[in-house]
Amino acid sequence: MVTIAAQIAPQRNTQYTEMVTALAPYELILSTLGDSIVGEIQLQKMGNLEYLMFDVNTFDDSLLELLDIFAMTSSYFYYHDEIAGEAGPFLKPIDYPSNTVLPVSLIETRRYRGKTNELFTQFMCNLARYSSDFRSTSWRKLTILDPLAGGGTTLFVGLVLGADVAGVEQDKKVVEGTTTFLKQYTKTARIPANFRIDKIKNVGKRSFITLDKSVRCVIGHGDTSQVQHFVNGLKRPQLIVTDLPYGIQHQAQWQEMLVSALPAWADVLADGGVLTFSWNATRFSRDDMIALVHDISDFKVLNDPPYNQLAHQVDRVIKQRDVIVARL
Repeated sequence: MVTIAAQIAPQRNTQYTEMVTALAPYELILSTLGDSIVGEIQLQKMGNLEYLMFDVNTFDDSLLELLDIFAMTSSYFYYHDEIAGEAGPFLKPIDYPSNTVLPVSLIETRRYRGKTNELFTQFMCNLARYSSDFRSTSWRKLTILDPLAGGGTTLFVGLVLGADVAGVEQDKKVVEGTTTFLKQYTKTARIPANFRIDKIKNVGKRSFITLDKSVRCVIGHGDTSQVQHFVNGLKRPQLIVTDLPYGIQHQAQWQEMLVSALPAWADVLADGGVLTFSWNATRFSRDDMIALVHDISDFKVLNDPPYNQLAHQVDRVIKQRDVIVARL
């Protein structure tokens, strides 16, 4: 039996720390690493740092490769109560390979108002993958769609992981800003990139971008209900990951937005794929959102533990954000 100590990813403020600490165990449990965990995961403080402690029967190379993509934990150690009769605790760092395709700075560099925390975005991408039929498939063989792309955080996370990505955003200035940032970033970082503009008749237009000759990115300007027109040329998305607008509070507004969006998202999702989205649940409960999703679409929400334990506080305004994971 091997005991592993996974350090909670350090955060800039207390609220983010609380979020990461709350969600970190579920990221491990739902991953393929979770299949090897024996017993329960325990939270333990050592040297004023918090760790998730868990046991595995063995810790081989296949498990080592998983460590680089976890969002809520950042450093990993073999844990020993004692060594050669000397009382611990003792931590031995675990070296693991980097599996990212593009620099992590692509996710971190761009700051804009309303940006979703990048670790939470990566957590949602991981959650979607682990809950799909593609949980053991390499990121490089997957396509992530964000049908409400905003400033592109989900797209950048996917690109760093090595997935093809596609995003649709209705705000023209936001789309232009995201494309401009990507051009500037790739030029500064000396990453080979090819940009092509496609006009889609009666729908909108998209930038079709190939980065480092290996990953493809689509940034579309248009309505999310016409998402099928923007993903042409990419593999059918296996994962749909998005953060719903935080300003919506009432069922009528949610219904108006989702009644046309959810069927369109379902139409482009690959068999065995998963939809994962977060929303401000402060005034619109989880039960209400599940009922709405079931009423207006064929998606079935996963609501057994730990899927019904993902609610957390973001700030003083968003006192509860929750996450839906759904399959067709």
